[in-house]
Parts: sequence; structure tokens; C-alpha cells
Amino acid sequence: MNVVFMGTPDFSVPTLEKIYQAGHKISLVITQTDKPKGRGKKITFQPVKVKAEELGLEVYQPKNVNSEESIMRLREINPDVIVVIAYGQILKQEILNLPKHRCINVHASLLPKYRGAAPINWVIINGEEKTGITTIYMEKGIDVGDMLLKKEIKIKENETAGELHDRLMTLGAEVLIETLREIERGNINRIPQDNNKSSYAPVMNKDLGKIDWNKNAKDIFNLVRGTDPWPSAYVIYQDKKVKISNVEVVKRFKDGQPGEVVKVSDDGIYINTKDSCLVIKKIQFPGKKMMTVSDFLKGNNFKVGEVL
Repeated sequence: MNVVFMGTPDFSVPTLEKIYQAGHKISLVITQTDKPKGRGKKITFQPVKVKAEELGLEVYQPKNVNSEESIMRLREINPDVIVVIAYGQILKQEILNLPKHRCINVHASLLPKYRGAAPINWVIINGEEKTGITTIYMEKGIDVGDMLLKKEIKIKENETAGELHDRLMTLGAEVLIETLREIERGNINRIPQDNNKSSYAPVMNKDLGKIDWNKNAKDIFNLVRGTDPWPSAYVIYQDKKVKISNVEVVKRFKDGQPGEVVKVSDDGIYINTKDSCLVIKKIQFPGKKMMTVSDFLKGNNFKVGEVL
């Protein structure tokens, strides 16, 4: 197939690589413009650009993919299909209609549930037991097109969003290649999404990670996992924003109000919640690295009785 690939972050890279390895002709790779990162604001190439150049593929980085220049370029290529995975811009209808086999999106959820920008985070935050990859024919709207193929995986008990991300980006590449294979064979079936069963996974923001100790411990446990590695769950301790990770739910063993530190040891910091107790095993103070509680306690203390 003559393929145009649109993607930007790490999540897109395995799919680009798989398309290349499968022998499809990748006529153009479109990715977002390079952005300044870090304290020095050094311009950093987008992950898809790095991989595309490594594979010797042509890269195009328009500020607006819907511009006349972009559309003219796509018309000249006349692709059989445009593969879109975490690209970062909404495509106008003219582009969606352009390829012979339309535009195919690789989405990291079991659609129609968790449409939107952050499905990997929200399935964990909401305590789901399974998720997966869905390929769809793209239509106007957010992740609303007819479904093509769907593959399901179980979410592991202690899995973080970062860990699930890495599993799904590998699965996404496999499902996309299978989708292209079935389209070539003429065996693909289109399954309309049931909008009545849809849900939305909005963009993550830094405030989302703030712990509310009046919630059940299991809900907090899921929030910590779902915001790891970004934006990170955090507590306010002595006016400092302290990031936390690697937590465990245990039964309450001491009375106290939600948010109260009831025990501190090398095993972790024990904090009462609405119904149970949460053990924090890793913490990160401002300007410091994430470390185990046992390492932190070698030169510092964390007060029992403090209410976070």
C-alpha cells in the first residue's frame, strides 16, 4: 500500500516501524513541529521524526496540516491510506476523504468507551479491568468513526499509566498491520459505534494529581497509578508539593482523620483515607529526585500526626 503516516510522540513510533517492516510504501511522514524542551528550551525533534529519518523516510512538519499547501502535497502523493496515531491535529473532511481507503486511526481504548486524548490514564483512574486498541475509519468528530479491528488486554493490578502505555503502543502497531492486511484482502468489516455506550477521556492537567484523602483508598490508589509518570499524584506536606508513587492499600490499624499520617517506617508512609489506609513507598520533594521512603528517612523525617 501507498501510505502516508501521521503521528508525533513515542506512542506512534512502533506503528511507523511496523508499517515500514511490513513492506508498505511510506511516501510521507507527517508530524508536529519540533518543540523547545527542558530548562534550556533546546529544540528537540519529535520522536516520530527521529525514527522516520533513521528509516530514510521523508518528513513533513506543517504548522497546520489542513492548509492548502498540505492538502496539495497529499493530493500529489495520492495515498491508498493515511494512518493516524496520536498526531495532535484534527483533520478536515477534505483530508479524511482523500485516500482510497480513507484515514485510519489507531486509538488506545476499547471504543466507544474512552474517546478523547487520555484514554490510557483514565482507564486506570476509573478502575477499569481491561482496555485495548481499536482501529477506526476516521470521521468528523472525536474518535467516532466505524470500528475495524479491536484487541483487548487486561490491566495489571499495580500497572501504571506509563507501563500500560508501553504495552499498548506495541499492541497498536500489531493491530494496525492486521487492519491493513485485511483491507488489502477485502475482508475488513465496518462496525458502527454505539454512541449510547460512549465515554470521554479528557486531557490530563497538573491539578488532577492532587490527592483528596476523603476518598476511598482504592480510588486514590488508582489515581496515583493513572497519573504516573505524568502529571504525577501529589500531597501538600508542610507547604511543599510532594509527588508520590508506588502505593499500597492496607486496612486501617489506627483511628484518625482522613489525610492523617499514622505511621512512618522504612516500609512507607501510612496515611488514613476515608475507608482504609494508603502506604506511600516513594516520594519526591521539590528539586529532588524520586526516592524510596526508606532512603528519604536516612537523612530526613516525616511527622506522624501531620494531616496532609
